[in-house]
Amino acid sequence: MLRRLFLSSSSHRLLTHQLKLSSPRKYAYSAAHVPSLLCPSSSVPSRRILSPKVLAMAERPTHSTSSSHRHTNRLAAEHSPYLLQHAHNPVDWYPWGEEAFAEARRRDVPIFLSIGYSTCHWCHVMEVESFEDEGVAKLLNDWFVSIKVDREERPDVDKVYMTYVQALYGGGGWPLSVFLSPDLKPLMGGTYFPPDDAYGRPGLKTLLRKVKEAWDNQRDTLVKSGAFAIEQLSEALSAGADSNKLADGVSENALRLCSEQLSGTFDSEFGGFGSAPKFPRPVENNLMLYYAKKMEDAGKLGGANERQKMVFFTLKCMARGGIHDHIGGGFHRYSVDECWHVPHFEKMLYDQGQLANAYLDAFSITKDTFYSFISRDILDYIRRDMIGPEGEIFSAEDADSAETEGSTRKKEGAFYIWTSKEVEDILGQHADLFKEHYYIKPSGNCDLSRMSDPSKEFKGKNVLIERKDSSELASKYGMSVEKYSEILGECRQKLFEVRSKRPRPHLDDKVIVSWNGLVISSFARASRILNAEAEGTRFNFPVVGAEPKEYLEIAEKAAFFIRKQLYNEETRRLQHSFRNGPSKAPGFLDDYAFLISGLLDLYECGGGIDWLVWAIELQETQDALFHDREGGAYFNTPGEDPSVLLRVKEDHDGAEPSGNSVSAINLIRLASLVAGNKAEYYRQNAEHLLAVFENRLNDMAMAVPLMCCAADMLRVPSRKQVVLVGERTLKEFESMLATAHTLYDPNRTVIHIDPNSKKEMEFWEAHSSNIAVMAKNNCAADKVLALVCQNFTCSPPVTDPASLGALLSRRPSSSSA
Repeated sequence: MLRRLFLSSSSHRLLTHQLKLSSPRKYAYSAAHVPSLLCPSSSVPSRRILSPKVLAMAERPTHSTSSSHRHTNRLAAEHSPYLLQHAHNPVDWYPWGEEAFAEARRRDVPIFLSIGYSTCHWCHVMEVESFEDEGVAKLLNDWFVSIKVDREERPDVDKVYMTYVQALYGGGGWPLSVFLSPDLKPLMGGTYFPPDDAYGRPGLKTLLRKVKEAWDNQRDTLVKSGAFAIEQLSEALSAGADSNKLADGVSENALRLCSEQLSGTFDSEFGGFGSAPKFPRPVENNLMLYYAKKMEDAGKLGGANERQKMVFFTLKCMARGGIHDHIGGGFHRYSVDECWHVPHFEKMLYDQGQLANAYLDAFSITKDTFYSFISRDILDYIRRDMIGPEGEIFSAEDADSAETEGSTRKKEGAFYIWTSKEVEDILGQHADLFKEHYYIKPSGNCDLSRMSDPSKEFKGKNVLIERKDSSELASKYGMSVEKYSEILGECRQKLFEVRSKRPRPHLDDKVIVSWNGLVISSFARASRILNAEAEGTRFNFPVVGAEPKEYLEIAEKAAFFIRKQLYNEETRRLQHSFRNGPSKAPGFLDDYAFLISGLLDLYECGGGIDWLVWAIELQETQDALFHDREGGAYFNTPGEDPSVLLRVKEDHDGAEPSGNSVSAINLIRLASLVAGNKAEYYRQNAEHLLAVFENRLNDMAMAVPLMCCAADMLRVPSRKQVVLVGERTLKEFESMLATAHTLYDPNRTVIHIDPNSKKEMEFWEAHSSNIAVMAKNNCAADKVLALVCQNFTCSPPVTDPASLGALLSRRPSSSSA
């Protein structure tokens, strides 16, 4: 509907006619399937159609020392790594703010808005090609006020103009390039533009001239169209629900439909849902495992196994592919080919947190240490490379780096790829074994798909991928699997040590609350779920083999940092991010929702009661700032910044889940932790939220998989409560808590209470008197008692992990299934 309205708008007709734009869809990927695509709708989508000139741009220059800068603009005073990367462009950049807006009004010129982030490869390309070019800079400086925005620092600004571009062209990505009127209404936009006309598309220079001409001669048409666009978007993206109830049957049908739609896109050869380029979208795994559990509880084991196998096969293919950093741990952003081999090499924190949880879920179902090793691999990478001195967790690592120390050019993947000779020289006697295991060849190995490296960027280079089974190769080399795995680990460590001496990719050391929330969750859950690994399990590099409880400490340190640096105790408000101090941007919906989710996991996995108290406080603030009390659901921004023209009710579960999906689950979880009017308030808010998105659940379930899970959770008659009563200092507390988290059950709440703690007893007496009574009636010296409650009845208390495990393993009754 929106796109049809926009395509009929006069400014779009005017500019596309003047620029002779071919259909943007020729080069676009739908943002619904590729939410973080770096190759944009107005340009080329992947390496496969790059010209030699653009390939050269991947080899971007490193930043020179400050003494050699010819230009310095206002961005030099900012804290954002992305803005600082552009501080010495000849373009007279402004940061987003009133100074820039006032200058555009004073000069009566349009604004050129460029949005990206510091680890965005195509942002680097556009900088080298255009923003470091004196000719392009002159056009921008003479005819426009140019504003640079870090999308990770200001997701609210990015959301407005990305939504506009997606609605107009059907796709989007970064860098995002949008022309605005001085009152910030969009005039036209796209993503990456080469400096000169290419690929049958206009270059940036042509575009600047045409926009200038249209502004001078047909300004009224442009401005009216921009206002119309914002009006239509605002109406469509902030609508409320006619009813505060979710219609009968919606939750069950949405869950089934989403599962069927995902199953229809499953790649049975290489794993994953959909075709290349392949992006990890962990919410798809969440949906399939959730639905499989529901089917299993209902006795439909065949359907449950089928869905589980899709997820397990996908996770194994990803872990064995080049999208996984076998040497240093963690995952890259996406694979350009169908076999998860050649990645786009940046590493994003939001991927690490969600994927760690996906592998933890797989381990909790299968008890196969393959999955626990990969979850450890991810978390140990974060622990080693992404954590600051106060426990804060950084945002991302770049795809690009210099090939050699002192090199003036950066190249994508340089830090991660290997020649066959390098491997031979480093590994010596074990080189042949390692090369066979990781498909390393003298000619290079990026040949598994025509999409892997069509332009021969990686000729003679190798991206590690496992194509053969370890047991098969161990047999060939006449050794046990354990010995074979040990040798591989030693080889990886040697390569890691050599790699560590290479120039590193840029680290974006900005701390983002929402992404930290995702990772707090995974570290907290790992601290309990990994206790199910068999005693004596051996670990090989890059897995450290830490005691699981160490992961809880990391989660708590990250939460402490946010509370200390990014939370105002008086106003109870969050700031969005931190780098050399808190950012100017307030906390957004995702910051509150993701952090609340992480705090609930932190509490349920053994953190103190203060984390639960804080989660409840944050939920109150979220409701005050973002909740549409009449229409239902949550807006993405507080609505207090007049320069942000849209308040959106986001529902799409993409590379990151939507704030509304996570909020719905948070509300359901909170309702199971408290009692009385407060619990009913949470449940009513959750149902009203879901009612807002009823049409999406009915018609486009695959776009909202986590929301489908939330809708079903709401309909579960009674969440299972595991209540542990006893002192947290007792050794038995640790083992009982680990048992409570051993089995996969997304409809379980774990409550632990020390009856000797005045603070804890006062909390439960105020929020759920039944829990307080349970603690008083089941208090035993030097023991931890566990009760499993569901459907308003509780089991007799048990005092050992085996008995608790037996209780939790019982199949639900038909009423609760």
